[in-house]
Amino acid sequence: MTMTPGVRKFALTVHLASSVGWIGAVVTYLALSVAAITSTDAQTVRAAWIAMELTGWWAIVPLAIAALLTGLVMSLGTHWGLFRHYWVLISLALTILCTVVLVLHMPSVSATARLAQHVDGADLRALGGDLFHPAVGLLVLLAVAVLNVYKPARLTPYGWRKQREQRNAFQRSALRTVTSVSPTPVSGADVRRPSRFSAAAARLRGAP
Repeated sequence: MTMTPGVRKFALTVHLASSVGWIGAVVTYLALSVAAITSTDAQTVRAAWIAMELTGWWAIVPLAIAALLTGLVMSLGTHWGLFRHYWVLISLALTILCTVVLVLHMPSVSATARLAQHVDGADLRALGGDLFHPAVGLLVLLAVAVLNVYKPARLTPYGWRKQREQRNAFQRSALRTVTSVSPTPVSGADVRRPSRFSAAAARLRGAP
């Protein structure tokens, strides 16, 4: 089902906003994690972990789900399709992977944030930060963004089959159109072109 231009533009706007916001929220989370690792101030480390939990649950997770859902809508509602192009399939798989890993990882972030509120000194500094997940996630999201910008044209086997079906249907439609508009002789009119012999004979008959 193809979306109308207005609906398509709205879905595209929401998809772009949520995708870019997702990347920005991950960058913010990564900055907070660096602060939790490098800071020697207990209050800064504690505040960083609390902010990481809030950023994760209230920014990253909603934006990830919104980007995933609007991506599905854009794929199913436009000519790109969901299974026709490899770049769409890869983008979808990576987005699902990031979203699942994010949702599964956030409970451990919440547990560490709660622990950071009750420990001090060496125990607080031992919490460190959370660099691996946001760093890898950011790289994957940037890869998805590159795929969505360049859109490699390689088709899947399903895409090739659908393309052949559409081409054959177009050719059959064009053939029917040409057949239906083929010219027919006008009743009572002589549409035959006179030969050179007939024209010469007519001139001789008309000569004095």
